[in-house]
Amino acid sequence: MSRLNDKERDIFENAIYLPMLLTVLDRDFKVAETAPFKLNQVYLNLIEHTMKKVQKDMRDNNTKMYKRNWKLVKGESDEAFTEYNFYFDGYHEVHRYFNHNLRNNTEKLLNYYFFHRHAD
Repeated sequence: MSRLNDKERDIFENAIYLPMLLTVLDRDFKVAETAPFKLNQVYLNLIEHTMKKVQKDMRDNNTKMYKRNWKLVKGESDEAFTEYNFYFDGYHEVHRYFNHNLRNNTEKLLNYYFFHRHAD
């Protein structure tokens, strides 16, 4: 049983997913630079704009964690699971995430940034 409420857990999970999303976008940017698109710059601009929004959100999230003196540390990984250590308010919790769910949730977050976040 976690001591975190949903909003607090979301802050920790953003600290997991936002860097993953930034890594995906960075790799996609490098591929798009060399891809034979007719209008290559449009795709590069979209990815770069999205990266800036993710970086801003990641900075805001990290600030929240810093002000609360919270820390996230990646633990052990294997083929199926990745472990994260949440340190908050004098407590330590270990959370295990199924790697496939990490990938799927990162993809959902990418869809959010491409299709919904631009409207914000």
